[in-house]
Amino acid sequence: MPLRLEPPATETALRRFTTAERWIHRTTAVLMGIALLTAAFLYLPALAELVGRRRLLVTVHEWSGLLLPLPLLAGLVSRAFRADLRRLNRFGTHDRRWLSAALRYRTVPRPAPAGKFNAGQKLYAAFVAGAVLVMLGTGLIMWFTHLTPLLWRTGATFVHDWLALVIGVLVAGHLWMASRDPEARRGLRTGWVARAWARREHPLWEKEESRESAADAADGEPHP
Repeated sequence: MPLRLEPPATETALRRFTTAERWIHRTTAVLMGIALLTAAFLYLPALAELVGRRRLLVTVHEWSGLLLPLPLLAGLVSRAFRADLRRLNRFGTHDRRWLSAALRYRTVPRPAPAGKFNAGQKLYAAFVAGAVLVMLGTGLIMWFTHLTPLLWRTGATFVHDWLALVIGVLVAGHLWMASRDPEARRGLRTGWVARAWARREHPLWEKEESRESAADAADGEPHP
């Protein structure tokens, strides 16, 4: 059996994200924040007057948007990141139960029927991934104006502006949800979460990790 690259889970803590995954999230968050912030300064006259250097703002906005997919693409070399992408891409029966409860009662029963990622996180990730691709495409049309007809540029501008507003609202909601869950923030900051939190918020994932730990112990897999 190969040696583990990550420290083993303990009775009180679980490894939620690897170092590579945390840096992918941080880099993506910084680029997304810069893109949204510069968009606000470009779109709102009151904010634009505070800076004045519109050409600089345009350049920073264009390059932050262009670089946004790169952390994810670079992260594909990480096996753990690819595994989490597969988890995000699967929507099972327990996810439909979670979403139905959230929509019907505006809350989720505890323990929530969720794996490593709940249905809300999966939908958010799917929308943001698709939106980034649309924003990249429409942004390129607006950037290279000589390559497309006026009708395309007009439509691209309309889609780009309104989708940016929707993304801004969703990101604000994402930050608000994160502000209410210090343990989830600790998982992104350190990579580790309390097993009790995992059992309450992501019980299916906690059970999966427990079974894997028990199987490793039974096999006598060595740890570093």
